[in-house]
Parts: sequence; C-alpha cells; structure tokens
Amino acid sequence: MDEGVDDKPVEGRFAGREHRLGVRVYFEDTDLSGVVYHANYLRWMERGRSDMLRLAGIDQRAAHQAGEGAYAVSDVSIRYKAPARLDDSLVVATRLVAIRPASCRIHQRVIKDGLILAEAEVTAVFVSPGGRARRQPAAWIAAFEQLVWPDVEQGKPTADAQKGQDRRGMSAS
Repeated sequence: MDEGVDDKPVEGRFAGREHRLGVRVYFEDTDLSGVVYHANYLRWMERGRSDMLRLAGIDQRAAHQAGEGAYAVSDVSIRYKAPARLDDSLVVATRLVAIRPASCRIHQRVIKDGLILAEAEVTAVFVSPGGRARRQPAAWIAAFEQLVWPDVEQGKPTADAQKGQDRRGMSAS
C-alpha cells in the first residue's frame, strides 16, 4: 500500500474562470439501450456546480448549519446533443455567467473529446431555511465576481468571447 497517497474525491480544477470536472460513465449511468440516462447529466452538472463552489471557498454546509440558507435550483434548461456511453471519459465545464443579490446563473456543458454532448442554463437561488429567496452572503458575491465569465449575454458567450474557439467550444490554440 502507498502511504501518503491522497485518496480524497476529485473536485476538478479551474481553467481560468471555468471549472472543469472529469467524470467517467459507469454501467449504473446507462439505460437499457446502453447510453447515459438523461437525468444523469443533471447529476453530473450538480457535482460540477458544487465542486466549483467548494474550490472557490464557498462553504455551503456551514451556511446551512448556521441557518443562513442554501442554494435551490429555480430554473434549468438543458439540451441534449449527442449520447455518452459506458466507460466514456467526460468533462463537466461550469461557467458562472451572472450574479444577482439572491441568485446566480450558470452555463454548463458535458463534453467528450471536445464534442458538447449536453449543455444547460441553470439559475440557483439562495433561500432561507423557510424557503424564501434572500441575499447571498457578501463574501460569496465577492468570490463570484472573480469568476464571472466575461462578455456573456443570455448565458452564451458573445462574439468577442468566442474568438479563438471552434464550433465545439474548444480553444483553437
């Protein structure tokens, strides 16, 4: 056995302002036809959002335990473009595209070898323990301001932000 090996779960990494989380497709993720069941993309995207927050220094559990509140998804729109299959290696790419006092808008993609398989727009609202929207902690908003994707309109990069990217959303360099 290797002593000193870090066996912590993978949390992904930031590539600039974008969080990237690698995931593997397991048998349990597929349906009868052998492709990934549609709801699993949403699960992977939730992991991407949660890990992005954790790496940005946002402690959701502490806020919940202190009675401050928690995030709840208030809106999600997802488009499936191509299927993932057993044993595929995927990347969940997460970009924070807008911050409001009580919510965040997030653009996410599930990518395989540079091809976008699914993409979603997600709005997460910070809610009180009673379920009402409330302001996010000021320190969180400050952290988010460092991560907001530049030049974004309606959750999609503008022409200036797309320079240097091919149609698959990958950097041309």
